[in-house]
Amino acid sequence: MSNGDVLFEFVQMGQQMRVAAIDEATGIEVVVITPLTATKLQMQRVAMAKLQRKLEQDRPAPRPISGKFA
Repeated sequence: MSNGDVLFEFVQMGQQMRVAAIDEATGIEVVVITPLTATKLQMQRVAMAKLQRKLEQDRPAPRPISGKFA
């Protein structure tokens, strides 16, 4: 998340809420299903945590340093 902007989408599905979190910079999206009894902030925190994990997993591993050390 280079600039930190995240879009949230809330869709009620029966007694549950579908929350999508989308990273604006990369377009990566994750979805969580939460109970309606959760607060909006709780729903956003769960979705944000899942998005952060996803972005960390998708980040390429650093290349090994090549060369000789003196």
